[in-house]
Amino acid sequence: MTTDTATDVFEEHRSMLTGVAYRMLGRIADAEDVVQEAWLRWSSASREDVREPRAFLVRVTTRLAIDRLRQTKSRREAYVGPWLPEPVVTDFGPTVPDTAEQAVLADSVSIAVLVVLESLSPLERAVFVLREAFGFPYTEIATTLDRSEAAVRQLAGRARRHVEERKPRYDVDPVHRRDLTERFLAAAAGGDIEELLVLLAPDVRLVGDSGGKSKAPLRVIESAGKVGRFLFAVVHDQVPDLDIRFLELNGGPGLLVLSGGRPDSVFQVDVRDGLIQCVYIVRNPDKLASLAGE
Repeated sequence: MTTDTATDVFEEHRSMLTGVAYRMLGRIADAEDVVQEAWLRWSSASREDVREPRAFLVRVTTRLAIDRLRQTKSRREAYVGPWLPEPVVTDFGPTVPDTAEQAVLADSVSIAVLVVLESLSPLERAVFVLREAFGFPYTEIATTLDRSEAAVRQLAGRARRHVEERKPRYDVDPVHRRDLTERFLAAAAGGDIEELLVLLAPDVRLVGDSGGKSKAPLRVIESAGKVGRFLFAVVHDQVPDLDIRFLELNGGPGLLVLSGGRPDSVFQVDVRDGLIQCVYIVRNPDKLASLAGE
């Protein structure tokens, strides 16, 4: 296999490898580092012995991601305030033409699911991502992780039960979420606290991620009254040169707020029964850098 051919093969699978690594790690920079290391190993490997390039690349990427996840455990434990995954622009487009497959990929990259995945062990997380998000057969996952198929099935069952027990139940209809997001934006920007409260579920939660590097609540805020008052205060405290854009983030509609042309924050809401159940705010500048230019 020539160098050019090796590059073409890797590029053919890069998007999937990045998707695996991001779901494993929750940060774009970490995922890109892992994929770059996978490329270095692929480019220096004796590729004549590789019968299935995709399987080889997934195996290398997954193992590197597991190692990175273990290395960053202490960093996560020392994180200031709530932790949320780094927002990522998702546009599956023609590469995933099947609507059902798009729904599965969107759900597996949602903020709610990625937060739950943080509580899995690295091996459980790897099995869940490969099986539930990408549909890999148990035999291939077993080879990837150097475990027996029986052990992988056990890990998969444990991870699936854990996620199902802890994953909030939200509506995934993108049109409905977009409509409520637009109404949420209009009410917040207009300072209409009464309309804002109408949109919020009584037990709504607001989770802010700043990493201690910008203003955001260091604890989860709960109840419509408290969340409404917080958002009302945030709007009145904002500088005038803000630009707000709609993007598809983590499989659903989100708001990117730019200040002076630079990403300042990301807002996204989860919806159930026609009401906003959770508001996510990401203000850690390290997690917004990849959105510059969007």
